[in-house]
Amino acid sequence: MWPWGHLAVAYLLYTLYTRRRYGRPPRALPVIALAVGSQFPDLIDKPLGWSLGVLPGGRTLAHSVFFAALLVPVVYALALRFDHVELAVAFVFGHVCHLLTDIPPDVTTNGPAELTFLFWPVLEQPEYEEVGSILEGFLRYSMGSYEWGQLGLCVVVIALWYRDGMPGFAYARLTLARYVPVGR
Repeated sequence: MWPWGHLAVAYLLYTLYTRRRYGRPPRALPVIALAVGSQFPDLIDKPLGWSLGVLPGGRTLAHSVFFAALLVPVVYALALRFDHVELAVAFVFGHVCHLLTDIPPDVTTNGPAELTFLFWPVLEQPEYEEVGSILEGFLRYSMGSYEWGQLGLCVVVIALWYRDGMPGFAYARLTLARYVPVGR
């Protein structure tokens, strides 16, 4: 799944969660934590695997349930220490959504071998087409029905995010304005 698809699924499920748990749409900082969590495995694995060659592929270390088993308690301990449990829940929510949405849609026809990336390094990752760099991966991108479905989901989720008051947008804009001068 592509970055926008990971984010769309994570936001959709998280907004349903917050509405059920708290009776309100998500708040700004947890949405930012959710967004980072939904991209986190790729932010680690893609550069280390595709660009630097440190990992054997783009879905290995941070896509592993073993990594998640270490990450979750660390994130939760930090959240307790700094009294930001809602941020930790959102980050972990995004991370887990990423792992689940990376399960290929053809896993039902190709069998459990498609899931081995979740158990790296104990199990070898499935064979993927080699990608020389992140840019090369994007340049090879083609739109099939699965990709169009992701794009459609993104449009629906953007409308939902807008209806929720665009949580995180104003905070991110103000934060960027402090560090990136615009105009004059």
